[in-house]
Amino acid sequence: MSILAQLYFEYGAMGSGKSIEILKVAHNYESQGKEVLVMTPLVDDRFGVGKVTSRIGLSRDAQVIHPDENLFETVQGEKTPSFSAVLIDEAQFLEPEQVDQLARVVDELNVPVMTFGLKNDAFNQLFEGAKRLIEVADKLEEMKTICSFCGRKATTQLRFTDGKPQYEGAQVQIGGDEMYKPVCRKHWHNPDLTMLEEQGDK
Repeated sequence: MSILAQLYFEYGAMGSGKSIEILKVAHNYESQGKEVLVMTPLVDDRFGVGKVTSRIGLSRDAQVIHPDENLFETVQGEKTPSFSAVLIDEAQFLEPEQVDQLARVVDELNVPVMTFGLKNDAFNQLFEGAKRLIEVADKLEEMKTICSFCGRKATTQLRFTDGKPQYEGAQVQIGGDEMYKPVCRKHWHNPDLTMLEEQGDK
């Protein structure tokens, strides 16, 4: 009896280690002589288009996902001789229909699909890609990190501009640690700006 593939969504706030996890999973497959397809959305260009890069400096090339791309057709066309898994970084930027296409990859091609990304945006609302993954994924797993202001678990991230928290604006604004801080619910509503200034002075 063959093992049935599944659709996974591993999510967490910024700084929870999602990119290092996808790099680790890819390495583990490849160290066993298995082929993986690593992909990342076009919009994420923090470290260059088509790059999966962790905060600790590890990086690898990835196939770029375009917003209008049919991911089922892409994987089906690339599936030579056979992928052991498809790994998707920054999955929150997927279109909802692309998540459904990944589900077809699992169900019709029997290829595991592991997606990694944020659940909530900086305004504490679900990204559309993450929302669809939560609805259809076979397995959900939270990757944890701590709030920038206390020891609680960070549940989302807060966007800052010139040291001031931002509660409105474009949902997608690409940035790193200089722009976003992982925060708990309490400090999303009431960030400790004095502590933030002290951290910036160090």
